[in-house]
Amino acid sequence: MQDEDFHNRIRANAASVEALLADLLSDISRPGEIARPPRLMAAIRHGVLNGGKRLRPSLVLESAALFGAPKETALRVAAALECIHCYSLIHDDLPAMDDDDTRRGQPTVHKAFDEAAAILAGDSLLTIAFEIAAAPETTADGSIRASLVLALAQAAGIGGMAGGQALDLEAETRQLSEAEIITLQAMKTGALIRFACEAGAIATGASEADRLRMRRFGEVVGLAFQLRDDLLDLTSDAATLGKATGKDAARGKGTLPSLHGIAWTQARLGELIEEAKTLLAPYGEKAAMLRALAIYVAEREK
Repeated sequence: MQDEDFHNRIRANAASVEALLADLLSDISRPGEIARPPRLMAAIRHGVLNGGKRLRPSLVLESAALFGAPKETALRVAAALECIHCYSLIHDDLPAMDDDDTRRGQPTVHKAFDEAAAILAGDSLLTIAFEIAAAPETTADGSIRASLVLALAQAAGIGGMAGGQALDLEAETRQLSEAEIITLQAMKTGALIRFACEAGAIATGASEADRLRMRRFGEVVGLAFQLRDDLLDLTSDAATLGKATGKDAARGKGTLPSLHGIAWTQARLGELIEEAKTLLAPYGEKAAMLRALAIYVAEREK
């Protein structure tokens, strides 16, 4: 896939998901709601509609396209996942967590509003994510909706992202072993990416073999994403990334690049790209965009 085609597709995916999110997160109340507090909605939109690569939504849309899922289904699942991702960022930026002042080059939600607004914005995004995924508009097949909601809840919860964030905070008080670092990263970062890659197979009722293949592809992409993130934290700057750098080292948090060095990390990223390509090989050219996304994740500069 040519670079221009790839980046045009990424931009188109992001624009489609952002348009749906703008509609879903408007001030207009929906059936079943009494009202939407304007300041809360403004804080939510500040934390969601602020740019970003929309990598996870793109992985949902492309995995859905691979298995022939309806576009509306794919967009709604992508929007639900992005709500959970953005909630995690809003809460992660709070003083009690990572204590960050900027996100995507803008003030974090608790800085632009206040801590209470940030907490409630995150709470609201977490719950609306499941409302979006569980609604009949996502798919008329109730069993598929239930499978999507279950997989998303598992990826976001105790054994996934939230549990990983707890382990990440623990890492500030003691040195983790390599195995513990891998587990932490597979939960905090990898779980949502794994869901994004498996979502297309879930949404179409694909075979268990396809689900397992795409789940492993998601695990590989998730590890590559975290390794690249850690490498950029060591080698890039805040102006490029749109967020603070060097914070893991300052807090004494262990990462695989800090354990093994830059050369090892770059070699491991190369191995992960090759595994991702192998996993997608049975799908041929239909998986070209997913292959390009895996390479992009491992080689991106921000």
